[in-house]
Amino acid sequence: MSYSNNNPFVRGYDGLSVERLLAVSYDDDCPLTYLPLHPSQSSLPDGQVERRACIFSDDFVLITEDQAVHDELQAQCRSHGLARNVVYAVMAEEAGKPLHVGDTYSDEAAREVVRRLRYETGFYSRCWEISSGHLDAEAHRFLAELADIATPTLFLFIAFRIPYSPAIGLKLIATPWTDENLRAVEGISITAKRRMQEHRKKGMPKSLVQVLHLAALADVRMLVFDGDAPELDGLPIYDK
Repeated sequence: MSYSNNNPFVRGYDGLSVERLLAVSYDDDCPLTYLPLHPSQSSLPDGQVERRACIFSDDFVLITEDQAVHDELQAQCRSHGLARNVVYAVMAEEAGKPLHVGDTYSDEAAREVVRRLRYETGFYSRCWEISSGHLDAEAHRFLAELADIATPTLFLFIAFRIPYSPAIGLKLIATPWTDENLRAVEGISITAKRRMQEHRKKGMPKSLVQVLHLAALADVRMLVFDGDAPELDGLPIYDK
């Protein structure tokens, strides 16, 4: 099962950050290139780098106008250009790779975009109510039995009934269920794949394992299965 790109529980972006870049023009028939300032000049304010002559490599830009540049750094830059303007790029991560979300023209604006896009852990977007049609009959029985007893601690979730409703809820523990986070949790030295295997060995039906692990990987904390709740695109539907 692939979790990185096909998990319907995933919302927002991972690893949001702001990267300060210079839009550099060089040859008339070439598009602008976007590169960060070399660390030795990273403290220069925007007004001292925009519309300034520069040199650049594949990895960084150095402003040469009104700035002293060491010979060894100049030797690393074979291209000459003009730093047109500063761009504050909002970046994220997707499947461990950098993802360009968008650009702004001030650090403050970029950080406000990050604040609005980020789903702060512990505040919201961690409680889901989805159709019980995402579980087959075997999984319904298994979950109902768990809700009526003390759920084994090693399951890393607690099942419970919701009063005056046929819905059943789950309180997930130690999310997200990634290898790194599971190892960091005290008393848990197991990978996400091993956790899934353990759930299957304990008789947990496959349909429940699939939904549970996708939700846990997306850092969902409360998951409610209700026959009247909407279906979640991307999850299989079973006959009721």
